[in-house]
Amino acid sequence: MNIFSYIRTIAAVLLLSLAVPSARGGDFTVGKNTFLLNGRPFVIKAAELHYPRIPRPYWEQRIKMCKALGMNTLCLYVFWNIHEQREGQFDFTGNNDVAAFCRLAHKNGMYVIVRPGPYVCAEWEMGGLPWWLLKKKDVRLREDDPYFMARVKAFEAEVGRQLAPLTIQNGGPIIMVQVENEYGSYGINKKYVSEIRDIVKASGFDKVTLFQCDWASNFEHNGLDDLVWTMNFGTGANIDEQFRRLKQLRPEAPLMCSEFWSGWFDKWGARHETRPAKDMVEGIDEMLRKGISFSLYMTHGGTSFGHWAGANSPGFAPDVTSYDYDAPINEYGMPTPKFFALRNTMAKYSGKLPDVPKPAAPVITIPKLTLAEFSPLIYSLTIPTLSRDTKTFEEMDMGWGVMVYATILPEIATRSRLSLNDGHDYAQIFIDDKPIGVIDRVKNEKTLMLPPVKKGQHLTILVEAMGRINFGRAIKDFKGITESVTIDAEIDGHEATYNLKNWAIMPIPDGYQDARRAFDKLDETHCFAPVRLPKQNIGYYRGYFDLKKTGDTFLNLEQWGKGQVYVNGHALGRFWHIGPQQTLYLPGCWLKKGRNEIIVLDVVGPKQPVVWGQSEPELNKLQLEKTDKHNNPGDRPDLNSAHPVAQGELSGSGNWQTITFDKPAKGRYIALECESVHGTKPYVAIAELYALDANGSRIPRDSWSTKYADSEDEDGNHTGDKAFDLQESTYWQTVKSTPFPHLLVIDLGKVQTVTGLQHLSRTEKETPGALKAYKIFVYE
Repeated sequence: MNIFSYIRTIAAVLLLSLAVPSARGGDFTVGKNTFLLNGRPFVIKAAELHYPRIPRPYWEQRIKMCKALGMNTLCLYVFWNIHEQREGQFDFTGNNDVAAFCRLAHKNGMYVIVRPGPYVCAEWEMGGLPWWLLKKKDVRLREDDPYFMARVKAFEAEVGRQLAPLTIQNGGPIIMVQVENEYGSYGINKKYVSEIRDIVKASGFDKVTLFQCDWASNFEHNGLDDLVWTMNFGTGANIDEQFRRLKQLRPEAPLMCSEFWSGWFDKWGARHETRPAKDMVEGIDEMLRKGISFSLYMTHGGTSFGHWAGANSPGFAPDVTSYDYDAPINEYGMPTPKFFALRNTMAKYSGKLPDVPKPAAPVITIPKLTLAEFSPLIYSLTIPTLSRDTKTFEEMDMGWGVMVYATILPEIATRSRLSLNDGHDYAQIFIDDKPIGVIDRVKNEKTLMLPPVKKGQHLTILVEAMGRINFGRAIKDFKGITESVTIDAEIDGHEATYNLKNWAIMPIPDGYQDARRAFDKLDETHCFAPVRLPKQNIGYYRGYFDLKKTGDTFLNLEQWGKGQVYVNGHALGRFWHIGPQQTLYLPGCWLKKGRNEIIVLDVVGPKQPVVWGQSEPELNKLQLEKTDKHNNPGDRPDLNSAHPVAQGELSGSGNWQTITFDKPAKGRYIALECESVHGTKPYVAIAELYALDANGSRIPRDSWSTKYADSEDEDGNHTGDKAFDLQESTYWQTVKSTPFPHLLVIDLGKVQTVTGLQHLSRTEKETPGALKAYKIFVYE
């Protein structure tokens, strides 16, 4: 070894020793243009991963994987709703033992950043807020509502009891704690954010460095003077531009990207999301070269087991069970090509890295087996609650599962229209025990046609809840039938509306013990009038398989319909035949040598009740009844004789631009005709659109949907809805080299008065595909 190599080695060892958490206590503060760890400059290289998404026996292997990648810190949310599933009953044991996770990080020489919410987003059920908050119907979530704030205070106090002893000042690994989460994407309320800060401090985090994260476009709305400000953005972003305004306001502040998005999450009915490794690596290389700290969201995504996957908005777009996220460490803890590409770059800034650890478990297969035992769902019903009106899950004191609503119909001698106002989320309609159809919230459906019915026939509505919305104002997401059920018919030339009453309501909770009990009730005496459900197909299936050795595997559910899976008492998560996810990750630590039990609840019914374990996941196989594109020729408006409400040219800027109409326009649909783009890219790309109302304010987008798009780049999952999905890093993009003009038509959900449009191009270097010449039409 020559003298220069020797000096580099010694320097690397010294730097590593400075970066290892000390049991004696220390300090982490803000210096001039840098963070200071025990008084020395420190660049945070954080890996985001979530303890509830990883089986506890695998925690340490995942932590070691992050360290082998070159990270020096772990970043994690604390999920309120998994710790307090019933009001006042806290659970920080087993897989919920976040303090044990932090101690494992400490043991492995890693620092920790804690993000205790109360809201976390994370594509997690209701963004981490507990469902039981909705039992108080008028509760104001993420605002200074007295009840909400009292419950936040109680939860954060429990978090403090668990984690405050583990701050760096107390000799632990926790160097920073976050206050709230991306509040600028929710509203403007500094008073509320200040109260959350005070609650966090009072919970034992009064000495640790506190920070808040937001996007470059909105961080000023709620930024508090005494907190560190960090930015969130994705791969491919123009990093200098993301920090430009922050550097103007705080020229000596350290810079940090607190969520650098490595990939993206998947939703049911859409293609698997991926992001190029090259863009991720180049972004991290640039930040490290410039001394910018970061947290890679996600470094390891894991799995939203059971019912914990959330849903996105506008509209209703439930997330799949897998949270693979196209991250460098895949869902089951293995390194991907992204991992090794990033590891090579990280080594430039970290010296020699630890060896990549062995997998936590081998991968095995399980031969195909038939689940021969069957318990019809109707036999699982309990004594009904009789109610004049429908009730939500929350009013029935149930968080997750299936609800059965039943009533007796009047005579309606003609075809009629049934309306659910509203059905959350997947409703199947039966008359007597005959299926009539489905009302699917994902498709924004609210009605279906009924055949003529006789007096005394039984109407049964089976409603399955999926994840509550986790982002935006729509997080106040009640489940079940939220208002009423009506039938509209024309009788003897007159229009008649029936507001159906006198319901029998039966909840079927989502849990393993409820699934087990189903096989103790194979008895028709548990059926209650007026409930009528098929006794075949819909219900619980059970089977057993024997193993000589255990290991990770992936249960193939392609032959099944829709529902939940339990293995040896563990809830694996939701499945749905539409995809893109067709397998469920089954950790080997939940299996045992010898006999293993599997129960499947299928609320639709399988083609065949067979299942097997395969050696690789299937995360990108759609089985849709029709294409998910929005190019139906019948939905394309004829604009040849229409007059645009606005036309002109936008600049090539990556900032928000506002188009003001000459006069207000009234309509349900906005058609944006894209005539040309800036630069040489042979496509148009739009990150976000907002319509402005008569007062010039942004119109809520909860009910928006894509009516028509002449071109959508499916390879990148850049569909029309990405232009109004509340996410600035995703975008609608047309297929490359298809001829201009391009047309995007947005359904506002109802007729509205529109006075303008706000537009945001891709927030990336050189704003590729930035719209130039345009025409805008508004029509009914």
